[in-house]
Amino acid sequence: MSVSLTTVAFDADDTLWHNERFFKLTQERFAELLSDFTDTATLEKRLLDAERRNLGHYGFGIKGFMLSMIETAIEVTDEKVPAKVISQLLDAGQEMLRHPIELLPHARKTVESIADTHRVLVITKGDLLDQERKLAQSGLGDLFDGIEIVSNKTPDVYARIFTEHGDGPAASMMVGNSMRSDVLPIVEIGGWGVFVPHGLEWDIEKADPPKNAARYHSIADLSGLGDLVAQLG
Repeated sequence: MSVSLTTVAFDADDTLWHNERFFKLTQERFAELLSDFTDTATLEKRLLDAERRNLGHYGFGIKGFMLSMIETAIEVTDEKVPAKVISQLLDAGQEMLRHPIELLPHARKTVESIADTHRVLVITKGDLLDQERKLAQSGLGDLFDGIEIVSNKTPDVYARIFTEHGDGPAASMMVGNSMRSDVLPIVEIGGWGVFVPHGLEWDIEKADPPKNAARYHSIADLSGLGDLVAQLG
């Protein structure tokens, strides 16, 4: 017996609004500041290694990114990084935390349309204060029936959220730009996972799409979500 779709959840960063491009711009600035000590490719690899190590300590988001940049700067300079560089890295991170929100195309119209027929949620991970700021500035907050800011996106986390806010994973859909975080975990527990590529992708979030998964879908952008949701019920 098939189960009707009743709940649609959206990722936030790079699904509803721009985010990754600010990290890329800051990384370019990081490379400029450390150019006397190492080349860009080596610096990017060392930073990514630091981010992987630190996820369990700092979680996802700008603050963890800032601390990983500082740690990497100390490492690649053999602890000789000038205090001025550390100060500039802190300034760059704080600028990221102040950056105004810019919605992606079709975001508002899509959420409004689906909210007329289904429960709609936001499920996002990252720093609590920053995610709350971005949601408030987006102007989308009042459209959602539930908002969940989590430390990580796992099958257990999705099972809890979709049981508390909906009719369980089998009647739920997760929409986002991360194959690893937004698609694979929900498909694993029997829900629909919809991949919406953004163009810029953090290496840590990359993963192959699920194989032979009837509940996996990919759309070019959010404008195609309404028709897909209508087809599924």
